[in-house]
Amino acid sequence: MRLKFTKMQGAGNDFVVLDGVRQKLALSAAQYRALADRQFGIGADQILLVEPPDAPDVDFVYRIFNADGDEVEQCGNGARCFVRFVREQGLTDQHAVRARTVNRVIVPRMEDDGRVTVDMGVPVLDPDQVPFDTRGLVSRTQGRDTLWPLVLPGAERWISVVSMGNPHAVQIVDDVETAPVAAEGPLIESHTRFPRRVNAGFLQVLSRSQARLRVYERGSGETLACGSGACAAAVAGMLRGVFDDRVDLQTRGGLLTIAWQGQAVFMTGPAQTVFNGEIDLQALVTRSASTAPVGAQHALQGHIPAPSACPTLTAFTASTPSTSSIHRP
Repeated sequence: MRLKFTKMQGAGNDFVVLDGVRQKLALSAAQYRALADRQFGIGADQILLVEPPDAPDVDFVYRIFNADGDEVEQCGNGARCFVRFVREQGLTDQHAVRARTVNRVIVPRMEDDGRVTVDMGVPVLDPDQVPFDTRGLVSRTQGRDTLWPLVLPGAERWISVVSMGNPHAVQIVDDVETAPVAAEGPLIESHTRFPRRVNAGFLQVLSRSQARLRVYERGSGETLACGSGACAAAVAGMLRGVFDDRVDLQTRGGLLTIAWQGQAVFMTGPAQTVFNGEIDLQALVTRSASTAPVGAQHALQGHIPAPSACPTLTAFTASTPSTSSIHRP
């Protein structure tokens, strides 16, 4: 099966985007893992699947699959790429598009300056709905926020618990560059207090309107940016009283602007098409790829796929108009 795809990025958070409107796609978790693999696949933080509407009040269905093959509820950077994709592909000419995710409807809108604003919906602050297990814990308050202790090996962190359609644990740190993201991120992500796992945010406050953020994403590891994580961090900071109702969050991949006045959260940021291409999906998914963890296919019993088993990428076209098409045999 030859699969057409578009590679996109939003503030460095990169995606493989698939058109499920013009063709019906029913990929397996192993196939999503193979597409996301940066050694033997295309490489991406998430795979985005655009499907026809399932109800009269939406324009499209927007599905998100993490690099580990699991379908997840929300991806804000992906939502910005989604609306650029459907417009560039001629699937719509609307500037604002209503899209259904697993558990909510979002409305990304293309701005005149080329950036995209996404109505990310109303944040969920009830721990039971995030979900977060509070049994036996004693909370404390900061401003209007409720902070919860999270016990890690050798440390205790006070976190804000927020859902933007997906779960987030936000802690404030002195310096994101020296924050233990690599060490504590996986521990927080898989903490037993979060039955569906969680995205771990590390937030450095610079002023009432500026901050820096790193996020260890559920199922993907640390990414250059996390849109829903930026929204959750901004909400947490506003509830704690350290931010005004609009804040610029600098991620490692770019700047995201978050605005919140108590109802829906609005996120504005970049979205860019990198290239379009096709890939042989059947050749991509070998037995080792279908059984090894994401990112570790090449390490399975020292196996390196034979040249004949390697996927072929063709019709690779860069998005820059001055760049000619490149064909790989």
